[in-house]
Amino acid sequence: IEPGTVVMFGGEFEITECDVDSSHAVAGVISTDPAHLMNAEAEGSPVALAGRVPCKVTGPVAKGDLMVSSSESGHAKADNNAQPGRIIGKAIESKDGEGNGVIEVLVNMM
Repeated sequence: IEPGTVVMFGGEFEITECDVDSSHAVAGVISTDPAHLMNAEAEGSPVALAGRVPCKVTGPVAKGDLMVSSSESGHAKADNNAQPGRIIGKAIESKDGEGNGVIEVLVNMM
């Protein structure tokens, strides 16, 4: 799975790209450069559970926005009214306008 992709529990394997809006099954974001790799011997992609991670996003995002999964496969979106258990973290960067992009997100599964 490509780095920056929002993933959820489920699918054919343990995790899959998330394509559910505000999913309660969100697992994290695929990391580009994990500081600590738990279960290093295991196969698969490193999932960021905490820390600064580039993340695929859709729609406008302002610094400090709460981030949740979106229906756009593998992407997060801003939602400052998100329910606990669905929050991926907070945006460190902004993105203007509609469409997709990649920004840094402070992943802190809440």
